[in-house]
Amino acid sequence: MDTQPSARAGDEATVRAAAEVLAGDSGKGRLARLWPFLGPAFIAAVAYVDPGNFATNIQGGAKFGYMLIWVIVASNLMAMLIQMLSAKLGIATGRNLPEVCRDRFPRPVVIAMWLLAEGVAMATDLAEFLGAALGFHLLFHIPLVWGGLLTAVATFVILSLERRGFRPLEAVIAVLIAVIALCYVVETFLDRPDWGAIAYHGVVPRFRGTESVLLAAGILGATVMPHVIYLHSALTQGRIVTRDPAQLRRLARFEMTDIIIAMGLAGFVNASMLIMAAATFHKAGMPHVATIEEAHRTLTPLLGPASSWVFGISLLAAGLSSSAVGTMAGQVIMQGFLRRHVPVWVRRAVTMAPSLVVIALGLDPTRVLVLSQVVLSFGIPFALVPLVMFTHDRRLMGVLSNHVAVTATAWGVVALIVGLNFFLLYQTFLAG
Repeated sequence: MDTQPSARAGDEATVRAAAEVLAGDSGKGRLARLWPFLGPAFIAAVAYVDPGNFATNIQGGAKFGYMLIWVIVASNLMAMLIQMLSAKLGIATGRNLPEVCRDRFPRPVVIAMWLLAEGVAMATDLAEFLGAALGFHLLFHIPLVWGGLLTAVATFVILSLERRGFRPLEAVIAVLIAVIALCYVVETFLDRPDWGAIAYHGVVPRFRGTESVLLAAGILGATVMPHVIYLHSALTQGRIVTRDPAQLRRLARFEMTDIIIAMGLAGFVNASMLIMAAATFHKAGMPHVATIEEAHRTLTPLLGPASSWVFGISLLAAGLSSSAVGTMAGQVIMQGFLRRHVPVWVRRAVTMAPSLVVIALGLDPTRVLVLSQVVLSFGIPFALVPLVMFTHDRRLMGVLSNHVAVTATAWGVVALIVGLNFFLLYQTFLAG
């Protein structure tokens, strides 16, 4: 990565401010003390609002109304725990999850994990790239292939910010998340949801038949995504560095705050997608609205033209930001497992090829998005199991090793996620 001293001044100021806070030398207010530590979780949170979530949340809300909101709440709490473990691994060891896997597992296992992680990264990238191309298509009525080329240019520009340090990239990603959140504030205002029903279904678990369980598994699969489990440890491994035990604990607490804010925002966006579909399509007796294009087309007669524009803008922002983050995750996977580094523009150029082929073949984008979520299901255990193993190891993690209660909870979450994903795979391939 190219470095220019003047271009990295923002990073240096951030690291200096963080060091003062960790050493107890900062006399600033609470928000100013927190500011240098905000950022990594916002990049990771992009994966939780990507176009794959649009597809599953719209289907869930249109078919079952507000009933599955509790799944989003529970998924978000699980995501917070998992991202905290990943961030702690990077802070405590100075290495990312793929690097620790490479150092601790036999080479054949590492090669197999790398191949699987690459497959997951490609499936993720396919969904995210297609989502952005679809956003251009819906907003400006241009052919999907031109939307794909515009997406390529836009993600190249976003990724080029890496050359200027971590702060500019974090800022742009945070702005894009804010745009998505703002769009859904507007959508929520337009669709006038039933707040009493939302509060009830947010805390009372319910299913209605096998299909609702299947959609719940899809929502969970779209929320807990393996590529950002690898990525978050890389974002924290060298950002703020300290080896003092007290400062490490303090740094982990600030990172936890970063995660709660970023994941809370992502959870709000996810819930708003489902609420929008429930308050418009389900309420209007249109439970079969299942594709992104259909949702965009149907919003105009139900809520007015502003709603479909806002929907398109949120999809475009989600697709662009998640596509850039997906490429970053792919770099971390290759560098960590194999010690091989590929320039980001080369990786972007190679990984967008399958998306352009899908567009050129005229395949249904929403169907491709849903299938990509199925591919992700295969990769989740191979990221989660080593993450919980490593973060419980006191010799590796030192003062940041998991408390036994955290490890027990994490294994419970792993068992639930893996079980639901196996159910999703069974229903997709064997149960017809």
